[in-house]
Amino acid sequence: MEAVCVYASSSDAVDGVYADAARELGRGLAARGQTLVYGGGNIGLMGVIAREVHAGGGRVVGVIPEKLRDLELAYELADELIVTGSMRERKAEMEERADAFVALPGGLGTLEEVLEVLVLKQLCYHDRPIVFLNTAGVFDDLFGFLDRLCGERFVKPACRALYHVAANPEDVFRHLDHYAPPVPESKLF
Repeated sequence: MEAVCVYASSSDAVDGVYADAARELGRGLAARGQTLVYGGGNIGLMGVIAREVHAGGGRVVGVIPEKLRDLELAYELADELIVTGSMRERKAEMEERADAFVALPGGLGTLEEVLEVLVLKQLCYHDRPIVFLNTAGVFDDLFGFLDRLCGERFVKPACRALYHVAANPEDVFRHLDHYAPPVPESKLF
């Protein structure tokens, strides 16, 4: 997997444990020669991982909407900085360039992005790996909610096979190294 799309927080106010995990993931991407594809920000966990990939000699591709770049939120040192007209164009560009997706802890934007690629995988638009880096159990309530959706039969239990939950960056890389796409069900619903 040459390019890994990472969704992450743009907040600088989060606990340092999340930044530490982002740094470790960034070091790993650089050491493995994998390109970081991400939202192009210079703040929050986005900025942390981009700087760490660069510090390790890795390649960084940022994709940022023009509106956010105009607010001076872009990581201008990216090896490639793609400026889009909208958030929808940004997501499409990131998805197109990625061989895998990793969600670090983040806010509504992070959730929206990773859930979209999860739905696209469920509908067989792609079969690439999706990993949640569940630092400090931050996504536990989301997984509980997804389990409830399965229990209430809104979602088939096979949905659980569409993503992997990693406790740490080492587990992210182990999953990517051994990933095999799930066999799609003949009926999704």
